[in-house]
Amino acid sequence: MSITQHTGTLWCRRYREITDPVARLVCFPHAGGTAPFYRPLPFALKSAVDVVAIQYPGRQDRRGEPAIDSVRALADRVHEVLAAEPVLPVVLLGHSMGAVVAFEVARRFEAAGQVPARLFASGRRGPATRHVEAVHRGGDAAILAEIRRLNGAAAAVLDNEELMRAALPALRADYRAVETYSCGPDVTVACPITVLTGDADPKTPVAEARAWERHTTGGFDLHVFPGGHFFLTDAMTEVAGLLDRHFAAGQSGAPA
Repeated sequence: MSITQHTGTLWCRRYREITDPVARLVCFPHAGGTAPFYRPLPFALKSAVDVVAIQYPGRQDRRGEPAIDSVRALADRVHEVLAAEPVLPVVLLGHSMGAVVAFEVARRFEAAGQVPARLFASGRRGPATRHVEAVHRGGDAAILAEIRRLNGAAAAVLDNEELMRAALPALRADYRAVETYSCGPDVTVACPITVLTGDADPKTPVAEARAWERHTTGGFDLHVFPGGHFFLTDAMTEVAGLLDRHFAAGQSGAPA
């Protein structure tokens, strides 16, 4: 195995192999999240799509590597890995922190001359919409309280001291990355953006989710689902249907 192949295997997790895929769907986890968050998605999709879930450093089997605490540095690394993959139309899907990482990766693809087919931004306000947030500057208890407030998948293991002790360095790095990220209101990508959000998300009011519209010169649409910040867990089947409609439109040549 070459160094490039080895690096790609570390970053790119595939839970279902597809022969002759028509496109590649790259999925970016939330802060503290891992690639298996997206494990159900390739099995819910009907399209022949190469689904790649990104595994950030500093967690699970990459625990021995330092976590990356900058969205832009993380996007640089991910784009470098994805650029070495066989060329296919690329669709990006990111949830929460993953949405802005996906946005920055889209910018890097476009700078290299490959415009992604679409960006799906889930559970995140528009990139230029800033809030004063400093969870990463607090103690361990502050980070755990934030996870509990959002009722994320990680909340189920909050009482497991060993697991949380192992997860906290990556969690802190992720919160530092997303809380220090900034983007100008005039920064755009050419690819269309589809925004997904929960109607009871305490971090992403619908109006702030709609702010993604100003960051694309392509098409824009917004889909609101029942649920809070982690609505995507319960809505994975519906989101897969939305993705399938996009891929079907792309194959037929009709607008997505």
